[in-house]
Amino acid sequence: MKRFLSFLALVLAVTAFSSCSNAPKTNVKHNSWSQNAVIYEVNLRQYTEEGTLAAFDRHIGRLADLGIDILWFMPVHPIGMEERKGELGSYYAVRDYKDVNPEFGNKEDFRKTVDMAHSKGMKVILDWVANHTSRDHAWVSEHPDWFVKDSLGGILAPFDWSDVAQLDLSNPQVREAMLDALKFWVVEYGVDGYRCDVAWNVPADFWEYAFAELRKIRSDLFFLAEAEKPELMTNAFDAYYGWEMHHLMNKLAKGEAKATDFAVYVGDHAKRFPANSIQLNFITNHDENSWAGTEFERMGDAVRQMAALIFAFPGMPLIYSGQETGLDKRLEFFKRDPIEWKDYMDMGPFYKELIAMRDAHSAMYAPTTGGLMQILPTDKPEQIFAFERKNADDRFVALFNFSATEVSFTYRDGDVTLPAFGYKFVF
Repeated sequence: MKRFLSFLALVLAVTAFSSCSNAPKTNVKHNSWSQNAVIYEVNLRQYTEEGTLAAFDRHIGRLADLGIDILWFMPVHPIGMEERKGELGSYYAVRDYKDVNPEFGNKEDFRKTVDMAHSKGMKVILDWVANHTSRDHAWVSEHPDWFVKDSLGGILAPFDWSDVAQLDLSNPQVREAMLDALKFWVVEYGVDGYRCDVAWNVPADFWEYAFAELRKIRSDLFFLAEAEKPELMTNAFDAYYGWEMHHLMNKLAKGEAKATDFAVYVGDHAKRFPANSIQLNFITNHDENSWAGTEFERMGDAVRQMAALIFAFPGMPLIYSGQETGLDKRLEFFKRDPIEWKDYMDMGPFYKELIAMRDAHSAMYAPTTGGLMQILPTDKPEQIFAFERKNADDRFVALFNFSATEVSFTYRDGDVTLPAFGYKFVF
């Protein structure tokens, strides 16, 4: 009973955090199509044997049938040759912001892909690298003053990324050139927004300026930050990366954290981020898969559990290339390593069911349409995480067993037994 009362006190505290008057505010108005959207990350280089846009087009119907709403393409631009990493280089060493990597096809191929996706009711967003260019981008020789320099006048590479050159986005000329390139793909090719690489290392006021200008062209554009910074959500981005939650899920799966830790995370998060900003929820993506390991390496038997959580938790769920078939392989980053499209683990029907369930229940949508989250007390607070989300039209209860053993427990609405790493939705 003592543990139950202690957890109840934590629940009340979390609820208080959610309505805290000094919580961050956002002025971003989300478009209607992002509210129930599931986003899918496309790794073109590895998607097919050919590794081209034309070959990817054969999968668009399948992805539409799965229930995908947004296709996020990793950068489609030409890749630099100078200091190139590996055989084919990094997607994120961009040599020309207004062209398509010939490895993938050409601009007309890209137009066909966008048009085909739109015809299936899906949106398309491009991965955008504003923080840096390749070291042989034309700007390096034509406008060396557009880049950050070291004490000897050499152009800096951020971190250990020796294949790229750091842009100086405090320079008004750089901002205008970058905005011009961003407008190009919206106006000429009809892209529906951007996922912005290393958004946390770019001045917030650049994003605010650029997105305000882009929204003058189309008010329904969608912007996703590869960042988890509340200040980026005030006037710029619709959505941000839920990195903290992702790392906590890895710990939960390994038995290094408990359900009470997750409850504390929820309370802290509610104090820091606007309730109506959208968190991107994921169990894998291109960085995690290639560098940290597959979801099966990191989460083991808890993969389905954590996949269900990213659909139930407030925000927008992400599926990465091959995730829907249970891909248990670290894809190479700098060379060809095609995905083998065989669903050995019957994951396709699992994700299709999760997507259909989310589509059918508005309480599961992203803010501001989806229901707010309220933790429900249980008598097994270290193992069980229970919450409800409800809006004016819908309500659901989510029950998760974050332990490696079967647990019988009581929560506000009844008694339940869940298997190890089990989950159960109650509508």
